[in-house]
Amino acid sequence: MYVSRVQLSPARDSNSNSAGKNGYNEHLIEEEEGVNDNNVVQKCAEIQNAISEGATSFLFTEYKYVGAFMVAFAILIFLFLGSVEGFSTSSRPCTYDETKMCKPALATAIFSTVSFLLGAITSVVSGFLGMKIATYANARTTLEARKGVGKAFIVAFRSGAVMGFLLAANGLLVLYIAILLFKLYYGEDWGGLFESITGYGLGGSSMALFGRVGGGIYTKAADVGADLVGKVERNIPEDDPRNPAVIADNVGDNVGDIAGMGSDLFGSYAESSCAALVVASISSFGINHELSAMLYPLIVSSIGIIVCLITTLFATDFFEIKAVKEIEPALKKQLIISTVLMTVGVAIVTWISVPSSFTIFNFGTQKVVKNWQLFLCVCVGLWAGLIIGFVTEYYTSNAYSPVQDVADSCRTGAATNVIFGLALGYKSVIIPIFAIAVSIFVSFSFAAMYGIAVAALGMLSTIATGLAIDAYGPISDNAGGIAEMAGMSHRIRERTDALDAAGNTTAAIGKGFAIGSAALVSLALFGAFVSRAGIATVDVLTPKVFIGLIVGAMLPYWFSAMTMKSVGSAALKMVEEVRRQFNTIPGLMEGTAKPDYATCVKISTDASIKEMIPPGALVMLTPLIVGIFFGVETLSGVLAGSLVSGVQIAISASNTGGAWDNAKKYIEAGASEHARSLGPKGSDPHKAAVIGDTIGDPLKDTSGPSLNILIKLMAVESLVFAPFFATHGGLLFKL
Repeated sequence: MYVSRVQLSPARDSNSNSAGKNGYNEHLIEEEEGVNDNNVVQKCAEIQNAISEGATSFLFTEYKYVGAFMVAFAILIFLFLGSVEGFSTSSRPCTYDETKMCKPALATAIFSTVSFLLGAITSVVSGFLGMKIATYANARTTLEARKGVGKAFIVAFRSGAVMGFLLAANGLLVLYIAILLFKLYYGEDWGGLFESITGYGLGGSSMALFGRVGGGIYTKAADVGADLVGKVERNIPEDDPRNPAVIADNVGDNVGDIAGMGSDLFGSYAESSCAALVVASISSFGINHELSAMLYPLIVSSIGIIVCLITTLFATDFFEIKAVKEIEPALKKQLIISTVLMTVGVAIVTWISVPSSFTIFNFGTQKVVKNWQLFLCVCVGLWAGLIIGFVTEYYTSNAYSPVQDVADSCRTGAATNVIFGLALGYKSVIIPIFAIAVSIFVSFSFAAMYGIAVAALGMLSTIATGLAIDAYGPISDNAGGIAEMAGMSHRIRERTDALDAAGNTTAAIGKGFAIGSAALVSLALFGAFVSRAGIATVDVLTPKVFIGLIVGAMLPYWFSAMTMKSVGSAALKMVEEVRRQFNTIPGLMEGTAKPDYATCVKISTDASIKEMIPPGALVMLTPLIVGIFFGVETLSGVLAGSLVSGVQIAISASNTGGAWDNAKKYIEAGASEHARSLGPKGSDPHKAAVIGDTIGDPLKDTSGPSLNILIKLMAVESLVFAPFFATHGGLLFKL
């Protein structure tokens, strides 16, 4: 409602000049910045429409393919899980308590399939709505930038917040309704009920994989194509309307960073909830049928929504942003405030909803846990997330020495820039890994696998704020592009650039959160899988497990190779098309002729749809092939291996890319004496920085963020199919 008050039609409403806080001043500013210039508003509206149409058509094309996959995979889930007991409809002994009778395996098959479809649809809808909100807000942010940086910030931030709350609320609501409906059939069999709910996490993550990979390839093909020909060869500014790839580039920001990121965090959220519920259902909560304690993971998430609502007011209402330098601190304060308030919120709900002492299922035994220990498990995840966020910021923001060193290395050319950037990425892994290690140790010591699952939920409990900050980045980036294309003044472009630079750093923080939570989530799912598959211990020294470990550790490299090569080949087609247009359309460089934007949008769309299928197939088929032919022990090795190597590559890739991007922006902005000595735009150090940024693009926006889905998705898929693998798996070892 607030965002929609910004008019996108030239008709001025009669109240717009009424005195606000200081009405006269606003009126004068409006005259000076040309706020009444109808042509500019018209242009902004046209560009926004082009971006919105491009994004919508891409997502519809993507969802056609993904929809076909969804139906095929749903049938596969039903056939595999139904065949565990030969599609019998009679009751069977419970998995964890042979003395009791539980619902048939066929029921698990049907309900798992339904929850898979629910998760997939929720994920797709969340991503799509997020994209719609972002394309609705980008031109409005540009128009508000004429009145000052504070106004533009509020529009961009509020729009991001809409997406954040939408996603957190959707995920929680659908999961809660599904549990209530499934309960009507399952009754007292809570183990079976929550086992079939795991399909929800699988559905969410499998859609996220295609959204992240497809969107990531789309956005980077357009970005690299636009940069290489526009900035490097033709020496025209970024987002120049003469560049044919510029609309595709702006569309890419929305489909990759908004729709993809939304689906990704929704997947993490759904999986950590499912992992916690599965473990709790076979603990004292499930055995004694204590519903409020059983739904503790959902209560933590719901208190997170309330906390994030209060937190957003600090950015939009309690403190007003007046200067450029206040933007980044305001966004960082969001993270700190939400974490502090969440700690208090979790303490209250843990005390109210969880008994003072209870038992948690721990690999065959029941471990006694106190409620304050559970509270600490959530807090350790929550605070580890904050630490990972700030370390990521230190390594990717150009306010600190690591990025400034990378910028400085551009003096001697692109090669040294690449060397410094890679070294920075590898080094940035150290503290996040220690933070994850400490949270795993503490939460596992206190509450076994349930502790790890709620620690992951703790990290994701402030997801609404995290997503608001994350979505803010692409919205500001688009706003800058629209300002450039609509031919607005240099001052407005400076304001949108400042918003965008802050958004770049916060996007890196968002990726840090996503990767950290993915590590905890996949470990929790791994624990649930091991319990469900009936493996007593995973012994690394047995050859079955060790071959799994070493192959699992290789998978993230294989996956990264596929996604990076896809970006390369898609960018190649884009570069050729942009060059063709510059060479064959008369008057394009002079600005008298219009470029053919639609062809570039089509190239990006076709390339990304075609290229997302092989990496997607690799992730989805690996657990099935390993489980069926080699059995659950080898599969547990594969999961452990991919988790250990995937987290490291994901963190280093996204931080290296982020650092190169901000090193380039540091030189371009020329805000300090040191930066001015490296610039201006077009100087040799700047050209070296652009090359680093172009290499870093697929690392930070395609390979890095997609890897966290790889590790989560393989774990949740293994958990869903665990009954089948335990019964029929390991064909090669049975020969």
